[in-house]
Amino acid sequence: MYRNSLRILRGTRIPAIRTFATTSARLASISDAITTDHRELETYYHNIINATDADTAVRWQNQFVWELARHSIGEELVLYPAFEKILPNGLAMADKDREQHAELKMQLKDFQQLYPDDAAFRPTLDGLWAQLKVHIKEEEASDLPQLENALAKGASEESESLAKSFERTKMFVPSRSHPNAPDRPPWETVVGLLAAPIDKLRDVFTRFPKEDTPGVHPK
Repeated sequence: MYRNSLRILRGTRIPAIRTFATTSARLASISDAITTDHRELETYYHNIINATDADTAVRWQNQFVWELARHSIGEELVLYPAFEKILPNGLAMADKDREQHAELKMQLKDFQQLYPDDAAFRPTLDGLWAQLKVHIKEEEASDLPQLENALAKGASEESESLAKSFERTKMFVPSRSHPNAPDRPPWETVVGLLAAPIDKLRDVFTRFPKEDTPGVHPK
């Protein structure tokens, strides 16, 4: 019913890409940058499930996909190499997180192809969020504290530098899920640079939340 009107219409708007000026307060550490994304994804999930009409649901769906796709690749290109370089158990930690990402990307690809009137829409979203919650909890409770503790023994600005690199990287990576793409540098970078322009062109014609779209809008 909604398929011809919801996804690609006139008057669409690309979600604002965070600039260094608007995110400077968030960039005190890499943990701040990562957890800020986590809270935004949680907000988008609740906005989808609380939407009272298909237009609102699909706008927040697109925002959720856009953010999670970029966040995941940003972690793989910036955060996980930092684990491997700095932590004694960093390689195993990064491999574990990449395995979780691989499953999340498959679920995200399924979800990004669905519409609110599809029977699989809500079950797919809930399954994706259930797995993402586990991943978020492990990162925030274990992975990030270990990294911050190790960084605290070195240069004081290193965590902030990683945060800025993470935010900068997200500006140039794909905004859709591509589960068959490599998940570590340098090949992830190469493939991402090829896929990103296509995704960003699609973003121009994709409906994202507007200021008056019902739901909680992260600041």
